Amino acid sequence: MILVGQLDSPFVRRVAVSLNLLGMPFEQDPLSTWQDLDDMLAVNPLGLVPALKLDDGETLVDSQAILDHIDETVGPDRALTPARGPDRRNSVQRTTVALGLADKAIALRGELYRRREGSQDQAVIDRLQTQIDSALGWLELSFRDDPMEAENIHQDDITAAIVVTFLKNKPPSHFDARTHAALERLNKSCEAMEAFERSPFPVG
Repeated sequence: MILVGQLDSPFVRRVAVSLNLLGMPFEQDPLSTWQDLDDMLAVNPLGLVPALKLDDGETLVDSQAILDHIDETVGPDRALTPARGPDRRNSVQRTTVALGLADKAIALRGELYRRREGSQDQAVIDRLQTQIDSALGWLELSFRDDPMEAENIHQDDITAAIVVTFLKNKPPSHFDARTHAALERLNKSCEAMEAFERSPFPVG
């Protein structure tokens, strides 16, 4: 399989780490949605990452759709999202909030750094920051009550840890380890795992 996209994207990286955890080999094609838009449009009509080219030639787009297929492929006993019941609902909810947090952080970066100087909308900036703070607070409480166990890692653990790494490394910094101690523990525990180290965030 070929994973399209760069590992500074939390959406790409969560697919890469999930494949590593499941022992599913892949190659990486590090196309950029900015520098390589024409090539990306040939892979995904939205020009977004990630995309996963399967061995049979089919291409899947969007990290949720890709990981749903991966879970189906490995079966319910190995799937990274629980199959049913409260465990599934909890995992899906936490994953959804973590992905939304990443979306809002990326949108804030766009508002701050991709607009011409003086054209930023302060009301939009304030709204995005409020949404980021709210999502971080919700995730902190959720993981404080239900810490991750390395031998039973799920997709919500993977995604939340990866989004925290993104927040730590992409300015403006949104993450305070003292305020979000549970997320800090989750992040450090996950990033120390081989599956994460094999697909590291490209610091610098």
